[in-house]
Formats: sequence, structure tokens, C-alpha cells
Amino acid sequence: MSMPTVRDRYREDEIRAWYDAGYWHRDGLSELLAQRAITHGDKVFVSDGTTSRTYSAVRAQSLRLAGGLRELGVGRGDRVAVQLPNWTEFAVIAAAVNRLGAVLVPIMPIYRATEVGYVLEHSGARVAITCDEFKGFGHLEMFSALRKENPGLRSLVVARGTHGSATSLDELMAGPEPDLAPPPSADDGFLIVYTSGTTSRPKGCFHTFNTLRASAAAIAKSVRYTEDDVQFGPSPVTHSTGLVTSVVLPLLAGASSHFMEAWEPEEGLQRIAKHGCTAAVTATPFLQMLTAAHDPDRHDASSLRLWVCAGSPIPGAVVRRAAEKFSGCRVLSLYGRSENFLTTMCTVDDPPERSATSDGSAVAGATVKIIDETGAEVPRGSEGDIAYLGPSHMLEYYRDPEQTAALFTPEGFSRSGDLGFMDEDGFVRVTGRLKDIVIRGGLNISARELEDLLIEHPAVSAVAVVGMPDERLGERVCAYVVPAAGAEPTLADLTGYLRERAVATPKLPERLELLTELPLTATGKVRKHVLRDDIKTKLAR
Repeated sequence: MSMPTVRDRYREDEIRAWYDAGYWHRDGLSELLAQRAITHGDKVFVSDGTTSRTYSAVRAQSLRLAGGLRELGVGRGDRVAVQLPNWTEFAVIAAAVNRLGAVLVPIMPIYRATEVGYVLEHSGARVAITCDEFKGFGHLEMFSALRKENPGLRSLVVARGTHGSATSLDELMAGPEPDLAPPPSADDGFLIVYTSGTTSRPKGCFHTFNTLRASAAAIAKSVRYTEDDVQFGPSPVTHSTGLVTSVVLPLLAGASSHFMEAWEPEEGLQRIAKHGCTAAVTATPFLQMLTAAHDPDRHDASSLRLWVCAGSPIPGAVVRRAAEKFSGCRVLSLYGRSENFLTTMCTVDDPPERSATSDGSAVAGATVKIIDETGAEVPRGSEGDIAYLGPSHMLEYYRDPEQTAALFTPEGFSRSGDLGFMDEDGFVRVTGRLKDIVIRGGLNISARELEDLLIEHPAVSAVAVVGMPDERLGERVCAYVVPAAGAEPTLADLTGYLRERAVATPKLPERLELLTELPLTATGKVRKHVLRDDIKTKLAR
């Protein structure tokens, strides 16, 4: 199967312009890691709860692993699937796969047979690397069963263990250092990262190392990232946010990165103190939970200098609460997606209130527009589809030319499917998904608008608004709420609160469901289709 190339997506003048401007580089991951092994060899590159690896160790182990994977038949263009917790082995695997010119296919650890089987079949993975068991689930057992359904999956490799049906990753990393062919270009296929699939089958976003690096470099510049930073990484490294910010971002700067294998806010605070973590990029719920768990008498989070919220829009109330709890820590907002990682971002040079009122502006090298259905730009302040053009965009949806073609406007901008508006200064506010509206009797009601208001209520810790079916009106508004500690809000409390803020009566929630936690993807997005199915089931009863 032929792999797409950068010239399948971009014109020669675009490619040359991004190289000339420094957004793309000739060196790929392998060369960058080799440079870091020289300049920062003895420095810890990645650590987790049980292991740590220096730059030199990751470099040496990745070369030996590349030799071992080659013995398993992995070559240029082959896909290698990886489902692991946030373990340091992932950095070694990513470098080894790239050194061979193969394509990394990360799979989030929460995915089970249906999702994993789809990714294996769709990507055509030749080798899969996983763990035997994690948090009581048998990953290797699942892969062994799926292997019978995927004849193209030739080999299984198991990390941190041995098993008769799989090759040991430790043994592959301990083999001799091989003679290898020259490394691939930074413009060759590097990654297929699958979208979260909150509403449908996930799509495979096909990236080069340059498209990934462009986003990491833009983040580094926006937050003045240096080798003195210590990244805190609870986001899955086997997905966009974790891969870009917990692996590539610190690699660019020669910084250190601490992975957290399973998110728990109390332990997260302890890890931040122990490792002196200075920066994090996560979905908004991570910061919300950390803020709620923080006790100044027991926790020291003074090393934190910035926390960037990505994955889902950050309500202003969250920014203000975090600023109160973590003095000296700047909270910034970022809006991105798997197709191009980073779309807009607030920087350390922007006024602090910008993160409470916007999701940032386009970074250098990129252009962002708010467009209508035809691809035409709408007036400033008007709502539309947030569209992107820039050096971090994927080449295609892998093996899906139809959806790839539908993604782009005639001008070459990539439609996001996310609604938002842009102010006169170029700052964007995400207002929701194109489909994230409740249509009540013909009235379009923004779920995001209600969520931003309800999160300000003192009895609300987290909230998600969805439409529930109604025979007469089509849909009505249902609010799913996680109460704040010790609180038990009622529907009357919340509707009264919204009325005080001049919310029109037809927009008010007409049903309240209380939860202990919202169903989230591993990247922190609310799985709204789960909530919609839940309320449909309850109404059907």
C-alpha cells in the first residue's frame, strides 16, 4: 500500500515557504534525538512512576529496538500500533519506529476490542506493541484474540513482561546495535493518530514529523519553553496532546518530561511537587479536578509556572479558580484537533484575561478564518466554522479520500466542524460543535453558551448540556451536572440562576441529571453521545 507524501497535499511553493520560514526542518525525530544525546546525554528525558530514561538511553535503546523490529519484518511505510499506558518505553518505541521509516499508530489505553480492532484493520498494522495487563485489564489477551481476525498483524510485542504468545520488548531493546539504512525524511509518513471518535468511527489523521514538530515548536515559542522546564504529562502519550506536549515539546528544548500513568488528582499534586514540574498541557477537566483537590496545607504546587488547557474550551470560571489556587501559575487556553494539533493559542505575552474570554489566536505561520458553508469568511464577531491553513496540518485522512476532499475549502482551508467567532484582534472563541446544538421548536440553542453560564454556579463542579428528544418540539434541553462538594443543586436552582443572567426561557434546561462524573474520552472531551443515549433510554422508560 503506497503511503501519501507531503507533495500529495502541498504545492512546491508552500513546502519551500515553510522551510524558509523555519516552520519545517530537514532533521526528523531520529536526527533530533541524536543531537540531544550529544548535548543533553545524561539528562533525564522521560520518567514515569517507576522508570526514568536519559536522552542517551532513549537514543541507544531506540536504535537497538529498531534492529529488533526490523527482524520482525518492519520496514519503511509499515504501520506499528502501540497501546501502552504513559510509560517511558513509548518514547523509545516512537524513535525506533521512525528510525526504520515506519509509521507509528498510537492507540489510547482506554480503548477496547471494538475500537482497537477497527484501528488495527483500518491502519493495516504489521506489529502491535502493548502491555500484558494494566489496571486489571488484559491488553495482551485482547490483542491475541484480535490477531486471529487480522491476518496482516504478524507479531505482538509485550512491554514490561514476558509471554509465550508475544516477543519481549525488553529483549528487543537489549539486542545489538544494528547497521541501519539512512533515516527517513521529516516529510515522510510518521504518524497516524485516530480522532477520539466521540460520535462515530474514528478517522486516521496521517502526519509527517514536520507537521507534528510545527505545533510543538509553536507551543514552545508561545510559552517561552526552555531546557529548565519539567513537563507534567497526565494526558495519554498515545494520542495527540500527550505525544506533542509530553514527548516532542520537551525533546525540542532539551527539557525533562514526567508521565503519569493513570490520572488521579491527589497523586498528580504529589508528582508535581516531587519532580518539580513546571508546565502541563491537558484537557480542561484535568485542571478542574486538580484545582478541586488542592489543599495549600498539604500540597506544594509552587513549581508550576503554566498550565495550558486544550482539547475542550476552558470556561472563564476555571481560569479564575485556578489562578486563585496556584499563585505564580499562568493558565493559558489552546484550541486544537488531531488534524492539525494547534489551531489557536493564548501566549504568555497576551493579557491574562484573554484565556478567560478566548481560545487564543493563530500562531505564526498559520492562518485561521471563520467561514460559512461555502468556505467564505464571515464578518468578525459572527459565528461560523473555524478553519485552518498552516504547516501543522495532516496530509490526509488515511484511506479515506472522500472525507479528505470534503475537509477543504476551495482556498485550501481545513474545516474543523467546530463553531466559533473571531474578534477584531484575531482572537477566537470556540462556541461548540456544528452538531452541538439543541434544536427546540426550530430555535438553535448553543450547548456551550449554557455550559459556560452553569459552570459559574457555586453548586456546579462540571456540566454538559445535550438535547433530549421531544415529540412536540423535536428537542428540549437536558443538563448533566456533577455537583460541587457538599452541594445538591436542583433544576429550579439552575433555571433561576440562568434567568437572573437574562437567558431566554426557551433555552432553559427542562431536565437535570446529577452524576458523580461526566463520561470523558481519554483526552478529556465529554462523550456526549453517551449522555444522549442515556437520556433517550430514560425517557423511553
